[in-house]
Amino acid sequence: MESFVLSSSCLNLTKLVLRDSPEPWQLGFQDAASPVMEEIIFFHDQIMFILTIIVTIVLWLLIRALTMKHYYKYLFEGTLIEIIWTLVPACVLIFIAFPSLKLLYLMDEVIDPALTIKAIGHQWYWSYEYSDYGTKTIEFDSYMIPTSDLNKGDLRLLEVDNRLIVPIQTQVRVLVTAADVLHAFAVPSLGVKIDAVPGRLNQTSFFLKRPGVFYGQCSELCGANHSFMPIVIEGVSLEKYVSWVATQSEEA
Repeated sequence: MESFVLSSSCLNLTKLVLRDSPEPWQLGFQDAASPVMEEIIFFHDQIMFILTIIVTIVLWLLIRALTMKHYYKYLFEGTLIEIIWTLVPACVLIFIAFPSLKLLYLMDEVIDPALTIKAIGHQWYWSYEYSDYGTKTIEFDSYMIPTSDLNKGDLRLLEVDNRLIVPIQTQVRVLVTAADVLHAFAVPSLGVKIDAVPGRLNQTSFFLKRPGVFYGQCSELCGANHSFMPIVIEGVSLEKYVSWVATQSEEA
């Protein structure tokens, strides 16, 4: 089964402008392609701002304590300082907890999905099933492309022969399970990461805001070829998605 892919010029432009795949020596997040990932990045930036302030203040106090010959005794002992360094961390934790809980519930909520896809982890590849289209279920396996078969510009250990095609601006639900051992379905640009457990059906969802090709990998140690079962999700327009579904239904 051939995968429906973006035009090469559009794909190259996307790779140049947006970071939808890991890069050498990368320290930050990949660019967000879903509202949940945007919220994760905002929350991370907020935490880092608070962390910078705390580290600066604590470092300043340590330096002052080590360099001052005559220190102010109430700075190091006394009821007032005990109250301050108890209440301030409590307020900081509360300030962090509320957005954290909001984000946690936002990630778990599945809102009226327009499309449901089942992802099944195997040793060592992924299988996908589209079962929303009547009696003709679209199903296929997705294997990593060997390094010797890669084309110029392809990403080593990340490209697959059959991509997971989804429409943009659509709420997508993914049902995740495994056929043998523990796996994990993870795509950083979408803020998606969920365990694939044999005999159990977990669910997650995402909303693609823009077209593109988004890369992920199994994030659970699942055996010798754990690092050779990548995930590739391609977001396309609704018209192109309908055309792809019609083609696959005819082949099925």
